[in-house]
Amino acid sequence: MKLQVAGQDTYCYTNGRAIDPDADSLVFVHGAGMDHTVWTPFARHFARHGRNVVAVDLPGHGRSGGAPLGSIEALSDWLVGLLDALAITRAAIVGHSLGSIVALDTAARYPRRVRAIALVGTTAPMPVSQAILDAAAADAPAAFHMLTEFGFSRRHLYGGNSNPGIWMVGASLRLLQRAAPGVLHADMNACNDYDSGLQRAAQVTCPVLVVAGDGDRLTPLRGAQPLLEALPSPLVKVLRGSGHTLMAEAPNELLAALRELL
Repeated sequence: MKLQVAGQDTYCYTNGRAIDPDADSLVFVHGAGMDHTVWTPFARHFARHGRNVVAVDLPGHGRSGGAPLGSIEALSDWLVGLLDALAITRAAIVGHSLGSIVALDTAARYPRRVRAIALVGTTAPMPVSQAILDAAAADAPAAFHMLTEFGFSRRHLYGGNSNPGIWMVGASLRLLQRAAPGVLHADMNACNDYDSGLQRAAQVTCPVLVVAGDGDRLTPLRGAQPLLEALPSPLVKVLRGSGHTLMAEAPNELLAALRELL
């Protein structure tokens, strides 16, 4: 689906369906340098079970126009603008990495618009190493390779996908390489500069699911402890043997966790 948000062309995957005003709505938000395709299997599942699904390409990503937004707050405001454009009054938001702190910020600042959030591969604050920031600023291949290597558990770097014929590492790298110049750096900066995460977490009133991989080397579970303590009684699921890219590394386990909340 193509529509206008803040005067820019925006693409959302809806499983080819119109939005049903009487159905529950789920919005899926991708991580840095990615696009809606990371959520396609999950969106399809919930669409087939009667939900409105909106897997969005953030501004400047995938098929959406405009420039990438430079802060988490701007992305949250934009996401509410998307809900307005779709005439969705209230939705659950599922976010991965960058998308997780967008979901967190939206739930805290727009509580009437959010009925639940699922934070996948998350932490707050979400610092980014200077090496990655510098490489991303130069659109250097090193940035894509570093994020891909650290985005998977050590075990999954060698393959072993439960879905035959899909090369997880290669697909993730290629998706980052497809990002327009400057997009990855804008996303990384937004994550690195967001210092309100713990404050926002304490303001969240809706149900919260946190899904983490015990082999995550980008947002390790130990680093998320302050966030977990700030959130109101989150449901926490730790997926064994998985890294940061949970949608590819543990799709069935992640889907089961999302179903429990949503």
